Amino acid sequence: MKEYEFTLTFALPTRDTDPQFYLDALMEAGCDDAIIGVGVSGRIALNFTRHSDSAIDAMTSALENVLSAIPNATLIESSPDLVGVSDIAAILKVSRQAVQKMVNKHIMTFPTPVHSGATQIWHLANVLAWSTTHTNHSPINHSLIEIAEASRKINLAREISDLKDVIPSQITKLFLPSDSLIELK
Repeated sequence: MKEYEFTLTFALPTRDTDPQFYLDALMEAGCDDAIIGVGVSGRIALNFTRHSDSAIDAMTSALENVLSAIPNATLIESSPDLVGVSDIAAILKVSRQAVQKMVNKHIMTFPTPVHSGATQIWHLANVLAWSTTHTNHSPINHSLIEIAEASRKINLAREISDLKDVIPSQITKLFLPSDSLIELK
């Protein structure tokens, strides 16, 4: 079994509920391998260090544990997924300037940002995959690559489920293959 570190952030069923109310239930549900953050009203974040055969198994079991303790919680974000220049620099152990140089120098091969503007944001999984083939920076932890890919899938599935009633079928045909496991009805 491998060890995976990730964070799941949830909106609580009601905004005025004290997140501390759920601590015992979370421990009983199997979240004893998480550091729980309760600093924001109506939100709870769990930073897991979970052992599992795969990243997606670790994350889905954690999601199931949290939702069994807080049935009406809503997943806000799974991380690590979205990263900026500073995040990439920290992961690759280089300066922010070095990352910006990589982006500019390898404009044709560097992953396309999810958001571009004054601040650029990328999916970490794409950056790590690019980095393993295009740079000689410190070796990337393969568990991090796996957890970044799983986080991206979970976040994208959440986004798609949020949009299931508003995406016209002609658009879904453009982006989802007919054999896709994601069914939008």
